[in-house]
Amino acid sequence: MKVTKEKLKDLISTKLHKAGLTEEHANGVADVLVHADARGVHSHGAMRVEYYAERIAKGGINNKPNFKFEKTGPCTAVFDGDNGVGHVAAKLAMDEAIKMAKENGIAVVGVKKISHSGALSYFVGQAAHENLIGISVCQSDPMVVPFGGAEPYYGTNPIAFAAPGKDGDQITFDMATTVQAWGKVLHARSKNEPIPETWAVDSNGEPTTDPFKVNALLPIAGPKGYGLMMMVDVLSGILLGLPFGGKVSSMYHDLTEYRNLGQLHIVINPDFFTTLSAFQEGISTTMQDLNNIKPAPGYDKVYYPGQRSAERVKKYEENGIEIVDDIYEYLTSDVIHNNAYDHKNPFAE
Repeated sequence: MKVTKEKLKDLISTKLHKAGLTEEHANGVADVLVHADARGVHSHGAMRVEYYAERIAKGGINNKPNFKFEKTGPCTAVFDGDNGVGHVAAKLAMDEAIKMAKENGIAVVGVKKISHSGALSYFVGQAAHENLIGISVCQSDPMVVPFGGAEPYYGTNPIAFAAPGKDGDQITFDMATTVQAWGKVLHARSKNEPIPETWAVDSNGEPTTDPFKVNALLPIAGPKGYGLMMMVDVLSGILLGLPFGGKVSSMYHDLTEYRNLGQLHIVINPDFFTTLSAFQEGISTTMQDLNNIKPAPGYDKVYYPGQRSAERVKKYEENGIEIVDDIYEYLTSDVIHNNAYDHKNPFAE
């Protein structure tokens, strides 16, 4: 099913508003979800709406949060999300980080006590659109076996980066510290498709291609990915005085409870290190250099990070965004949620 960005945003916002969010916050969440779908990252798009709606309806997301922003130094601050929707809290915290970085050259803003915030590329993109460098990391619930371990401890703990080039172009990098994000497994389930055997293991610790048998995900590059997810957990959990590691709340265990998640934004102003024009020239040159590299056999070209996603955005603006029929039917129905996620394990079906 193909729908326009505007139509998809309206459907998502309407559903979340009916679930209990204010119109303003429902629109804010819809912005982030449509951003993900438009970039082809469907694991963080409309397919998440029913889960959010169920959690909102059951009280596990504060629908009237009292957001608080506290500067703790010239370049540091903490944004308390009061367990409201993470998408809105993370966006507002990035807005504040942008202001601080424009004034002081750099900003580090911790975002604490939030729910799931979606695709981090949205938030680092806010910084890049303001000609700044954006970095964001956030924690998630345990579903990854550490290198050499047989039990999950860390989450998929993503890292995102964006930097501005000339004429509005930007490099964007958004990745889970697992071989693949859990949302990709959910997307495979929604389409009843197999997954690569390098993504996850079953209950016996053996590689599996069946998305319904996944019992734990695998870190990228073994010990290197394990180290990265540890770093993210320190910066977005321990640093903010929040639950960390195996203590991070489950996405599905009890949808009536707040999640108390953490996220960290870092924003850098290139003008404090070189000139903005020189920096943008360097980023644009990097983009062009990468595109001009001779492709390896089996590849048509070398893409710079975020290029294919940007191309999808243009394609979807012309032809509409492709979403699964079942998700479209849910969005257009009168159903708020189907009680499908509460008290499930981390790998809820």
